[in-house]
Amino acid sequence: MTIVKRFTMTAILACGTAFAAQAATLPADWTVVGNAGIGGANGVVTAPSATDSGYYYVSTFGGPQGGGQLPGLGGTNGSTVTTGAFAAAAGDALEFLFNYVTSDGAGYADYGWARVIDAVSNSQVALLFTARTTPGGDTVPGFGMPQPEATMVPADTPIIPGGPVWDVLGSDSGNCYDLGCGYTGWIKSTYQFQNDGLYQLQFGVSNWSDTSWHSGMAFSGAIVGNVVITPPVDPSPVPLPASALLLAGGVAAMGALRRRRGA
Repeated sequence: MTIVKRFTMTAILACGTAFAAQAATLPADWTVVGNAGIGGANGVVTAPSATDSGYYYVSTFGGPQGGGQLPGLGGTNGSTVTTGAFAAAAGDALEFLFNYVTSDGAGYADYGWARVIDAVSNSQVALLFTARTTPGGDTVPGFGMPQPEATMVPADTPIIPGGPVWDVLGSDSGNCYDLGCGYTGWIKSTYQFQNDGLYQLQFGVSNWSDTSWHSGMAFSGAIVGNVVITPPVDPSPVPLPASALLLAGGVAAMGALRRRRGA
């Protein structure tokens, strides 16, 4: 499994535009498996708040086999991003915003998630939430998934249906495979730590029964007390060199030819 820090070329090539907002991306102490980066308002993913114009993301597009899976829950390919370590005391509240976006539907139940892990033992402290493709009802908590330990606002989280436009989905941006595709909009997650400790925040997304019709998750504004976990990002576009633009156009053209369920 390939470990990639700072940015993924896969994400850059997927854009097919003259700019790539994720070209200078993640904090140096974060770790990425697969495709993660930063972005700004794009398609169905708006700016997360009046004070934050940018966000971080993970995507199944370009993610390796086994990437993005929660232990014991399965899936195919996907991506994971883990923040640097931070200290929290018992009673401290962890808050952040997230937006789950999927082009998949019907029985192909892609999923996204966030959890807190112990920075020393790498063991799970709390599964904050899961978000999962579903033809009806709430997307969070994901159906058939473990119950979340964080509180969501709003409490009701039905998918906003349709083929979601978001560059992070690569060639599946704007497309939809049956009922269940769409996006949640920005949701606030709040969790209270039970013990003092050194922790990390982890996000992931996984395809389910195949490796196509991609899903992704944006997140922003993570804070514990006065400690900022996800620093504000500048989503200003960064020009791509001409060679990368030609490759991006090739990727986009190949994606346009694939409009069937892939294995």
